Amino acid sequence: MTVLFVTGTGTEVGKTVTTAALAALCTAPVAVLKPGQTGLRADEPGDVAEVARLAGPLVRPVELARYPEPLAPDTAARRAGLPTLAPEDVAKAAADLAAEHPTVLVEGAGGLLVRYDERGRTLADMAAACRDLGLPVEFLLVATAGLGTLNATALTAEALRHRGLPLRGVVIGSWPTAPDLATRCNLTDLPTAAGAPLLGALPAGAATFPPPAFRTLAAASLAPSLGGTWNATAFTADHRPADL
Repeated sequence: MTVLFVTGTGTEVGKTVTTAALAALCTAPVAVLKPGQTGLRADEPGDVAEVARLAGPLVRPVELARYPEPLAPDTAARRAGLPTLAPEDVAKAAADLAAEHPTVLVEGAGGLLVRYDERGRTLADMAAACRDLGLPVEFLLVATAGLGTLNATALTAEALRHRGLPLRGVVIGSWPTAPDLATRCNLTDLPTAAGAPLLGALPAGAATFPPPAFRTLAAASLAPSLGGTWNATAFTADHRPADL
């Protein structure tokens, strides 16, 4: 049983499609937990619904809180006059799901240290609360491909190490069809910045694939340790600049 937290170097980096790819490769029922969904009305499908749409019927989608404005959860909750999320409540939900599912995926909002409540507690605090309940936790970091990603990746990895939270690896959430020089060089440099292996690269537009084809795409885009067939060494070699 594993609780895998999916965080990102920022917002709109591909966390949801990466979570969907992970779920699509699970061979047993998988719970997908979204602690706080922001920026949507109550009648709009959220991130967990998108994961279920792409990954298929083995997914159990769970959303704990929703705030209508596209802001950090703490700010969005305060402006809406709604309760914030306590890490202990998220950990309890994850534990309940873990009792029934071999894998629980927890998708954060924005980056690792985005505030969820008035005390400034974050996704990292939620993971620590899960660990305090005896749950095995790991993180998967979704990063952008291009210029600027190395600093954001290194900062997130350092924050995880400081808190004693294990980082399984990094996935590029959207690999462009025409990668520039910085993007191609980053394939070599991202594992160094993260202190963890590169475990996948999802192509840009992956979420537009119909569900039957999405699982095939997920397998080709994620490494064997995540259930796929993607090979970091071969992918990096294929895109390495000639003079590197």
